[in-house]
Amino acid sequence: MSMQRMRSGHAGEDYAAAFLAKRGYRILERNFKNILGEIDIVADHKGTLCFIEVKTRTSDGFGSPFEAVTRPKQRKLARVAESYLKYKRMTGRKARFDVVAVMLGQEGCASIQIVPDAFEIL
Repeated sequence: MSMQRMRSGHAGEDYAAAFLAKRGYRILERNFKNILGEIDIVADHKGTLCFIEVKTRTSDGFGSPFEAVTRPKQRKLARVAESYLKYKRMTGRKARFDVVAVMLGQEGCASIQIVPDAFEIL
């Protein structure tokens, strides 16, 4: 991964965390990692544990950020979330998956959208 792409990703996650906090999400963890993968943000929102995938783009040349959360990516996130719940002994807790799209513009501007409860894993 290029340094520019890494910087964009980190900036996007920073924007997303601030955006979520202003909307009543309490950030519990950022960049939770284990051998199964990574969850960008784990937050509590009105008593529901939210596993949040942040997708950052500088243009829509490769599609919208939401399109990048494919079915295989959703399954991977679900496996990591399940392991998180077991690790933290929170298996009975109500949980959902949210997706935040961050479009970075010129001079530090960003457009941010959220899809709460973006997908379910059956």
